[in-house]
Amino acid sequence: MKRDSCGRFSAKKTADTNKPTDSRAGKRFDFGGALALLRGGLKVARAGWNGKGMFLYYVPGSKFAVNRAPLLGFYPDGTQIQYRPHIDMKAADGSCVPWIASQTDMLADDWQIVE
Repeated sequence: MKRDSCGRFSAKKTADTNKPTDSRAGKRFDFGGALALLRGGLKVARAGWNGKGMFLYYVPGSKFAVNRAPLLGFYPDGTQIQYRPHIDMKAADGSCVPWIASQTDMLADDWQIVE
């Protein structure tokens, strides 16, 4: 797999983007397993998520120079800042948002790999 310009891994698409892939197809993981898969560059989703095409992906940390709002309101132009690793979600509407696990998500054992 190759990383895109945002540092995410990309893979070919299928008609059902929440379909389990590779040799672990059909297997379910607990949250710890899902985190390990995310750190390994794979995308994961809960089997019961209703939104078509929803999944999580790991965003690795990086350094970059501040050059636009809203960061220009906090730092001088050109300031090097550390962007910490985090998990984002591709939502059903196609947007991407920072993601925080709920208690239910952390205790679930229905996580799966998605393409």
